[in-house]
Amino acid sequence: MDRYPYPRDLVDAQREWHATYRALAVPRPRHAAELRRRLLLLSVRIHWHPWWSTPAGWSPAARVELRRMTAGDRKADAA
Repeated sequence: MDRYPYPRDLVDAQREWHATYRALAVPRPRHAAELRRRLLLLSVRIHWHPWWSTPAGWSPAARVELRRMTAGDRKADAA
């Protein structure tokens, strides 16, 4: 997080995106339509966040780093 000064709301949205994606990825998820709508909403919110228009957000590496740092330990979440 030191390299790119991500705003808190962007980091929170990306973390929630990962959690929603994992919830949707389980076999026969409950409330699948609601989860898909939530995933779409979060995707739009992340993609069009104003921070990407700043000099720090121009780099494609910034998007990759945000996804990497918010993914967390996927194995622990799946357990």
